Amino acid sequence: MLENDHLESWDRENFFHPSTHLAEFARGNAPQRVMKTGKGVRITDRDGNELLDAFAGLYCVNVGYGRQEIAEAIADQARELAYYHAYVGHGTEASITLSKMILDRAPEGMSKVYFGLGGSDANTTNVKLVWYYNNVLGRPEKKKIISRWRGYHGSGLVNGSLTGLKLFHDKFDLPFDRFLHTDAPYYFRREKLDQTEAEFVAECAANLEAMIAEEGADTIAAFIGEPALGTGGLVPPPAGYWEAIQKVLDKHDILLIADEVVTGFGRLGSMFGSDHYGMRPDIITIAKGLTSAYAPLSGSIVSDKVWKVLEEGTDKFGAFGHGWTYSAHPLGAAAGVANLKLLDDLNLIENAGSVGAYFKSALRDALGDHAHVGDIRGEGLLCAVEFVEDKADRAFFDPAKGTAAQVNNALLRRGVISRAMPQGDILGFAPPFCLTEADADEIATKLREAVTEVLG
Repeated sequence: MLENDHLESWDRENFFHPSTHLAEFARGNAPQRVMKTGKGVRITDRDGNELLDAFAGLYCVNVGYGRQEIAEAIADQARELAYYHAYVGHGTEASITLSKMILDRAPEGMSKVYFGLGGSDANTTNVKLVWYYNNVLGRPEKKKIISRWRGYHGSGLVNGSLTGLKLFHDKFDLPFDRFLHTDAPYYFRREKLDQTEAEFVAECAANLEAMIAEEGADTIAAFIGEPALGTGGLVPPPAGYWEAIQKVLDKHDILLIADEVVTGFGRLGSMFGSDHYGMRPDIITIAKGLTSAYAPLSGSIVSDKVWKVLEEGTDKFGAFGHGWTYSAHPLGAAAGVANLKLLDDLNLIENAGSVGAYFKSALRDALGDHAHVGDIRGEGLLCAVEFVEDKADRAFFDPAKGTAAQVNNALLRRGVISRAMPQGDILGFAPPFCLTEADADEIATKLREAVTEVLG
């Protein structure tokens, strides 16, 4: 620490941190870390502590830290043209090129990309698109959107209403009307322990069908879901889930929004989670992996089906009245172009699939026999360990104990960053795609030590 350096006190006195216990932080009783540098899967704080970032920031630094190709692309764009808007037909070389690159990689049937800054604003855009779509089609009552409990789609007002996590609703007067929530496809937390996966999937589909019948299919506009649950528990769907859900949606002419903020561009070992699980989305939300978080950028990819109705709408009603000042910002677009090139050139998505499988196996080897480890799950480089008080009858710990948070802190003391997920004792991992098998072994070994420290 430099003498007379006031950065840490300035932090507590001036900086409003998201997702933080504000009073404890201001009093100096909550953790504080000022990050300084990063390379590959490791980051270093300003005190010189090196950490293996096994959560890639917030599941977003997919290509790893320190990629000069992306930094140079941003700098080159800033020198040439730091900003111009995308309204009334304006574009830049970077935004137009990135649109083409995204659609070349997107699932079949997708047509156009609208750019924003983050996944939250992209999901707000998606809601407006869905409402506009049904107004154009003369269906003013078809406006409700069904999400899932434990789904995460943002923390604003509209997108926070889509989210199905208690933390993002309580004391914020959310969710708004028009937003409904159905079952999370979370087989480990099923109520009936003797239920098979197939029976559980059938129940999820039947409950969705019942909700649609109760509300009236003519009032339900869309269903939104992450291909694999992210913040709600890092949960891959049970086999056959998306096929069963798609049948219900098709039956009632309900659009499917695939929120691929976490899964898009390789997190599961496939370019898109929609293709990975055989989904047929009408709109896809993208963000984190689009630029590997080297610059803020998000997108809404709309299908041919939706785009044709949007065009029809502007013929009827005039110009489409939606936009952000920073839509398709050229610095973000330049970062996206360079990022997608790196994913291809370095075969990072293939590495995410192969090393991800190795990582999950290493976690199971390290902890599969532990009395308080109830589940080890994952797909690609999206993995979780869930802790239980009693493995035999799947009894959970008292949430007040903060068991996963304790393990998370013990692991951090050993130089590895993970994330204690909300609404359960769940420890999440989503490392950069450049993770090696040696890195995976290091995480698994240190996690075993951390679990032993906390739970014996």
